Amino acid sequence: MSIERLETGKRMSRIVKHNGTIYLCGQVCADAEQGITEQTQTMLDKVDALLLQAGSDREHMLSATIYIKDMQYFAEMNAVWDAWVPEGHAPARACVEAKMAREALLVEISVVAAEK
Repeated sequence: MSIERLETGKRMSRIVKHNGTIYLCGQVCADAEQGITEQTQTMLDKVDALLLQAGSDREHMLSATIYIKDMQYFAEMNAVWDAWVPEGHAPARACVEAKMAREALLVEISVVAAEK
């Protein structure tokens, strides 16, 4: 059994790899002053970068948990999500309304993927 931790700090690792499975810490947007569409897109851009760093990609996602500040943003968030997920490679997914760590954040995601 091997566990590899990347970008590890006191509180968390950004990436943890265990037996071919990749776990990403929660990802939020690059600029919390933007609206839900931009927050979702930049959040997913960060997921892309971390998956690449870990040796994976969108087509190898196993599951995603999305936390959204208010379900009023659900349709707009899904429009970005649907365009981002490769056809035929949708992961198991949950989406829940949740209080965010910072007031301006509208969405956060946690992803589990397989190595390529």
